[in-house]
Amino acid sequence: MFLTFGRTFKESLKNLFRNGWLSVATISILILSLYVVSVLFVVTHTVDNILKDVQEKVNVSVYFKPATSEDEIFKIKSNLQSNSSVKSIDYVSRDTALENFKRDNADEPIILQSLQEIGDNPLLASLVIKAKDVDQYQGVADYINNAEYKEKISRINYGRNKEIIAKLNNVIETIRRVGISLGIIFAVISILITFNTIRITIYAQRREIEIMRLVGASNTFIRLPYIFEGILYGILASIVSMLILFLTLKFITPYVSSVVPSENLVGFYVSNFFQIFGIQLLVGVVLGMFSSVIAMRKYLKI
Repeated sequence: MFLTFGRTFKESLKNLFRNGWLSVATISILILSLYVVSVLFVVTHTVDNILKDVQEKVNVSVYFKPATSEDEIFKIKSNLQSNSSVKSIDYVSRDTALENFKRDNADEPIILQSLQEIGDNPLLASLVIKAKDVDQYQGVADYINNAEYKEKISRINYGRNKEIIAKLNNVIETIRRVGISLGIIFAVISILITFNTIRITIYAQRREIEIMRLVGASNTFIRLPYIFEGILYGILASIVSMLILFLTLKFITPYVSSVVPSENLVGFYVSNFFQIFGIQLLVGVVLGMFSSVIAMRKYLKI
């Protein structure tokens, strides 16, 4: 058994080098397929993290009219805390809101000067509400809009956050669809090219195959070199694809980190190396073997 595997594996290596540029073309297309799959994995992870970061910062801020007293706001707070969707509620007084505004705009003298000219504190007291789950924010907002104290409320700011989350979800869905579509397209191309490469190999070795049949070689012995050839294409493509992916992430990491400081794509690559490589290796080997099997079933009548 081991002797058969050893001999057939050596024969597959000979086929690989014998095919020359045809092997290079086959491996290149497989590399593109695996690269698309791995990029989709990394990009989806990155956008998911951005969405989670946005979701953690999302809240429903309820701003009250100036005439609403603190006692009334605290009663409303108590009422909202009884809602099963609410995780926490923070009260921000008008004075605290003013201090926060001045701190956040410390480098904007024109804004601070305009604030001084107004004289009175123009900011409103508010309740900052965190829901237990991001999907529950709309329910919380609807609950407040239908409450008996809605006349005391000046505005609710959840609408903008809702739009941001919806846009990010659409971006993730679009990336997945495009990535899956490209992956399928390149996978089909890879199968066709690998299929043709092995078909040509079978045709070029038709006399050798006939001789092996005459001397009593088993079907397994004849077929294994082409199976191994397809597997080798997948393995080599996986290794090269991982290298290209690393170089790509190393190049774009500074740009991504400048936009999303919490994202370190190279760190993600290193920490998930075996998972990414495993996925690539599995896809590459399956594509190579599948192409080999199709070619043998069609052109290797044994």
